[in-house]
Amino acid sequence: MIKIGFTSYSFSKAVNAGTIDFLKSIELAAEYGAEHIEIARDLTQNPELVEPVIATAKAQNLELSSYTVGANFVQPDAEAVKKEVERIKGQIEIGAKLGVTRMRHDCGWRPIPEATIDQFDKELPLFTDCCGELADYAAKYGITTSIENHGFYVQGSERVRRIVLGVNRANFRTTLDVGNFLCVDEDPASAVMNNISIASMIHFKDFHVKRSTPPMEEGYIKTAHGNYLRGALTGDGDVDLSRISKIINESGYEGYLSVEFEGWEDPLFACPRAIKNVKALMRG
Repeated sequence: MIKIGFTSYSFSKAVNAGTIDFLKSIELAAEYGAEHIEIARDLTQNPELVEPVIATAKAQNLELSSYTVGANFVQPDAEAVKKEVERIKGQIEIGAKLGVTRMRHDCGWRPIPEATIDQFDKELPLFTDCCGELADYAAKYGITTSIENHGFYVQGSERVRRIVLGVNRANFRTTLDVGNFLCVDEDPASAVMNNISIASMIHFKDFHVKRSTPPMEEGYIKTAHGNYLRGALTGDGDVDLSRISKIINESGYEGYLSVEFEGWEDPLFACPRAIKNVKALMRG
């Protein structure tokens, strides 16, 4: 069974603007029809939020599905890499306190000119070693760790797949963001077909695609090959979510699916519409 909910990132614009606080975003997720919520906030910066997050989700009968944090193992030296790995072990402990069974931690960032396949091949052993160590650490908490297809460097489906297969742990997978492949100009449906078998979590994200330079580039993402994207209300953009929904359903995937909204609209308008769209797509 697929459980449809939100990543808390969907509400970040409203939280950052002070329209709502973080705990209110959990309440709204439940109000809008979510079956789970993914916590996409570094709680080591606000450890006092851990217990209120748990209590708020419980009060709303909402599962805490995953804990999502950033990481970068591209560091200047081995000592810095070790420090970053140890930092993520601390995040895994936060995830254990939350009671989640899924975590995403990323693995590497480089600017587009450096994000070449040659550079990736050189750093693949670094990524597999670090991710494997963290997966082993997470295993004692019953947590499956993952990397997501984003950040340009580790965004294409083949690069993600090579890392997951290289780590070769039952509890290391990918958080599969169906829209993010567009950032490296990869067809989302084809990429989903390539990675659905190694997914532990799915993000439903949508984009408006512009294949020429917009009059004002502010608010757009420039892709690796010069196209332009801006976040869309999920189901209203250009990603073929209908075909992708069919691929996911036919794959036999079971688990959590998070609506991830990052468009220009007010989240308090966009999120309830987005989850209705996704439920219609996934459940017919």
